[in-house]
Amino acid sequence: MTVTNAGPDRMRSLQVSFGGPTGWAVQPSVVRVDGSLTRGTSAAATFRIQVPEQRGGFTVRTFTATATYRGGDGAGSATATRTQRSGTPLANLAAAYNNVGVTDESDTGPGDYDGEGNSFSAQKLADGGLRPGAPVSALGAELRWPNVPSGTRDNVTAAGQAVALSGTGGKLVFLGSGVTSGASGTATVHYTDGTSSTGSFGFPNWSFDPANAHGATLVASSDGRNRPSGYGNAGIAYRVFAHSIPLDRTKQVDFVVLPSNGGIHLFGMAVAP
Repeated sequence: MTVTNAGPDRMRSLQVSFGGPTGWAVQPSVVRVDGSLTRGTSAAATFRIQVPEQRGGFTVRTFTATATYRGGDGAGSATATRTQRSGTPLANLAAAYNNVGVTDESDTGPGDYDGEGNSFSAQKLADGGLRPGAPVSALGAELRWPNVPSGTRDNVTAAGQAVALSGTGGKLVFLGSGVTSGASGTATVHYTDGTSSTGSFGFPNWSFDPANAHGATLVASSDGRNRPSGYGNAGIAYRVFAHSIPLDRTKQVDFVVLPSNGGIHLFGMAVAP
């Protein structure tokens, strides 16, 4: 690790610590730098890292270095992070589909949106404008409803999947709903320059919760739902919502790591201005 004194005063009592992900042993825990640094000069701190056995799949590892000091710019400390990744994110949200949320009223058997065999009715969603491949405008983003046949995988039960996504803008919009009242979590957006940002969002339960729970926005409602025995629950609304998290609009999005909460179901996501 290299520390450079960019402040106007002489930097003294410099100490540098370095840490990696869980399981990455670092020695020593702190390196103390003798002497002082005048403006514009640098010092190096060297650490030994024991790298654990690598696992398959996609992984993002974050490493953090912290310098504490007296003098310099007067701030007293500075922190820098770097990320390393192995594996490849899923190509798009469709590649992450792992749940059947929409079925035809003539064949409700494949559906299991809520873990109890229930699902949206394709016919009733179409009445609300949500047809396969149809455009969906929400919170300034232009999304598309999953362009797949009824009774096939069409949404993502969030479980920390990394999904490739490109674009620049001020927010990332998610389209979906919850299957519990606790369908909320934190998504991490990684940018092409190696930095990242996080944001929390949530959806109301697909029925009964207030439509603005977790700060979500109602996008569409369908009358009733499909049950394992066929269409039912007429007169009760089953709903789809939108929510967003902020982005750094000066940076290019590279991929998104979804929350690890199976109560969150996603039909789409897109970058909005």
